[in-house]
Formats: sequence, structure tokens, C-alpha cells
Amino acid sequence: MKESLRQSMALLHTWVGLLFGWLLFAMFATGTAAYFEAEITRWMQPEIVGSSDPVTAAENAVEFLGQTAPDADSWIITLPNSRSATTQLFWQPSVEEGQSYSSALLGPDGKEVTARETNGGYFLYRFHFDLHYLPVIWARYLVGVAAMFMLVAILSGVITHKKIFVDFFTLRFGKGQRSWLDAHNVTAVLALPFHLMITFTGLVTLATLYMPWGIAANYTAPQTFFESLFSSPPDVQRAGKRAPLAPVEAMMHTASSQWNGAMPGSVNVTNPGDSTATVTLGSSSEDAIGARGETLRFDGATGKLIQAGLPKGPALKTESVMIGLHAGRFAEWGLRWLYFVSGLGGTIMVGSGLVMWTAKRRTRLPDPQHPHFGFRLVERLNIAAISGLGAGIATYFLANRLLPLGMEQRADWEINSLFLAWAVIALWGAIRPVCRAWAETLAATSALFLAILPVDTITTSRGLFVSLLDHDWVYVGFDIVMLLLAAGFGYAARKAWVGKTSAEPRKPRRTLERKSA
Repeated sequence: MKESLRQSMALLHTWVGLLFGWLLFAMFATGTAAYFEAEITRWMQPEIVGSSDPVTAAENAVEFLGQTAPDADSWIITLPNSRSATTQLFWQPSVEEGQSYSSALLGPDGKEVTARETNGGYFLYRFHFDLHYLPVIWARYLVGVAAMFMLVAILSGVITHKKIFVDFFTLRFGKGQRSWLDAHNVTAVLALPFHLMITFTGLVTLATLYMPWGIAANYTAPQTFFESLFSSPPDVQRAGKRAPLAPVEAMMHTASSQWNGAMPGSVNVTNPGDSTATVTLGSSSEDAIGARGETLRFDGATGKLIQAGLPKGPALKTESVMIGLHAGRFAEWGLRWLYFVSGLGGTIMVGSGLVMWTAKRRTRLPDPQHPHFGFRLVERLNIAAISGLGAGIATYFLANRLLPLGMEQRADWEINSLFLAWAVIALWGAIRPVCRAWAETLAATSALFLAILPVDTITTSRGLFVSLLDHDWVYVGFDIVMLLLAAGFGYAARKAWVGKTSAEPRKPRRTLERKSA
């Protein structure tokens, strides 16, 4: 190796970051949005107003299911918390007959609500590690490789940068390539611990998929491993003896006292209405860092505690905490915003690195006005990744307001609209001159984000000003973020337009010779 260690790491950092940079940009952007998954879902279901406490919601859910599906084999109830307002119900009429689950959504008043069909923030959360239109197993392998490349890029970047402390305070505007490098360095250094944590814990969440050899060496089949790790009680057949369900409120208070005040987040009832009924309570994800919460099992007819959750070993506890750190569901408002800002910084870090790759190499080209195919391909992919994804997400929110409420497969078409807008921007960026393409696609993305507020005001009764008067801070926060994104993309479009005009060759002025009279 003729080069020094820093030079070698710089080369590794450059090419590792480029190869998966476009995918990493999408993963960072959608993963950052997922920190407000519940809030995005609430905005995308404006029919739901108010809030409810878990105990009241559980009682309303049991009453509703007792009337709707009294003989179902199981009830599954997902309770509201400080971030969500609805109670989600699922029940399976018959396991033996293979009947699928039915579902319902209860509002804060305990009555069924007919909210518009949408995947809300859940889609953005799933997309950042499952992608879309791809088989899940392929997508997760692809995401895993990208995350590993990201980890290599971070570590090699730390070795490459000699002046990390100086870079923390250096951000120069209007300096061309130097400004892109400063933006890349500042966003990288500012949240470096977060970037390391989020990348490593992201790999841990799917460790059994990426490293299955330990399981293969010790278990006959992967399913045996998961059954031993997350054992569930054996199925019990109905006795045929009717028995009312014991009050759920008492069970929830018992669980809360055993969990140091944490409230249940889910209720699972098997054989409801029978003397063999059991009730399993799971702790809420927002009350502990660990993603794999505690469980308690009660006798459904008497309400007595049958079984506490199985103790977790050190490995499972560590994995649970790492997944919890990655998802951030435990975070209160201040920490959640810190997660969001750090993730936004990571998104800018990846995007600025992609742009810097072309800015740095353009000056070295023999003919900068006519670069080779590989260079042109990277430029166009940068436009598609950065402007295209932004336009797609804005279109996803607009489609939620503009698509007919009774439309079949409405939730799927919200998602399809995202990718259609993404494809349009990518095509636009491919056929236009690159400088104009950047300015035009960024401006279009800014306009789409800006359009969300008036469209929301026209199509619903919960616009920004109404939300301010009602102190509905979820709606206010969403609208403000949309305005900030519109301003950010608009500023980028303006800078791209100024750069375009300054880069265009100027026509020589004609000199007029005055004739003497």
C-alpha cells in the first residue's frame, strides 16, 4: 500500500459512500420521519379527534368486542398512549377454519370510527428497512449491506478527518465545493455518536438474518430457536362453559404496579366468553428503552395472575435495548426531536456527500462541459435520489388529502403516488441539462411541500390556524415542519439557479464603433 493510512481511508470512504449513497439517503430520510410515525398517522387521519387513557380504552374495546365478536377465538387490542388517539382491534373468528383476522378502529369516545384508509407513518417506518415492491427478504439483505457500508464509511471518515473539532465550528456559505465539504463535515461531526449508534443498532435488529450460523449450529431449525426464545403458552381448547370476562381495569392496575407504574400497551384475550379465557397484557413501548417489553398472563374468568413474563437473559436484554435505542419509541418530546434533528443531519450528510463527489471531480475532467457517462450517471442519480424522494414524500401527504375517500385500495394508491412522483422527478432530471434539472426539481419539491398547507385547509376543517386555536400541537408541528422543508428545498433551488447562471458562458459584448461625423 503506497498511500498513507489517511489516503487509503479517504479512498475507501469516498467509494463506499457512493456505491450505496442513494439507498442510504432514502433509508435516513424515511427512518428520520418514522420517529414521528404516530404523529404522521394522526395527521393522515383527520377524522379522529381527541385522546383517551389506556384503561378507559381497554374497557371500551372489551365492551365493543363482546358485542361484535363474542365467540371469536382471540381478541387483540392495541391501546392508545400519549402519542396515539385510537384503539386498534383485531379478532379471529376461528383458527381451525383458517379464517383471517377482522379489524376495527375505535375513537377516544369508544365508538367505531370510519377513518380514511391509509398506512400513515407506518409506511415510512417500514420502507426504511423493507423498501417496497421488492420481496422482503431481498430488501432486508440489501438494506443490511447498505448499513454495513455506512458503518465502514463512518469509521473511515473519522480516520480521514484530521480536524474533527475544527470542522464542528466551520461552515462557510457561497464557497462552492468548499461549502459542500463544510456541510458534509458539520452534519457528520455534529451527530457522530448518533450516526454510529443508529447504524450499528440497525444491523443488530436483523442480526439473526445476517448471521444465522450460530442458530444453525445449535438448533435443528430457526423456528425452534425462536420458539425457545419467545415461548408462548400452549393453546387451550374452549370448555364450552360460558363465563364473563373479569374486569380488565383491575388486571391493568396489577400490571402497572408490577412494572413500576408503566401502563399496558396491548391486551390479548384468548377464548373470550369461555371459562378457559386468558388475558395477556404487554407493557407499552414508550415506558422503557427495551423494545421487548414485559408481559403478564391472567385468568380471564377470575382476573387472577397466572404467569409473569419469562426472565430475559443478558443477550436478549442487550438486543432489546439496542432495538429500543434504534426505534426511539421510549423517547419523550425533547429527546424525540433530538433524534429527528440528528437523523435529518444524517440525511444531509449523505446527500451532501453525493453532491460533493461530483463537485470535486468536475474540476478534474478534461472537458467539464462534456463529462463521461459514469459521471453523468452519478449526477442524474443524485437528482433522482434527493429531489425525487422529497417530491415523493410531499406527494404522499397530498394524495392523502386529494384521493377520494371511498376509493378502492386507497392506501396502496397513496404509496403508489409517492413512487410515481419520484419517477417523474427522476425522468425530469434525466432529460434536462443538469444545472437546470437541479434548480427545477428542487423548486418543484419545494412547491409540493408548500402546497400541503392550503390543500389541508381546503379539504379538512383542521388547518394550521384552526389547530393553533385548538392547541392541537401535533397538527401545528406537522405543518411547521412542512413549511421548513418547503423553505429548505426552495433555498436549495435558488442556490442551484444562481450556480446555473454563474456557470453559463456569457456571450461577448459587441463593441460599437462610433463614426466621426
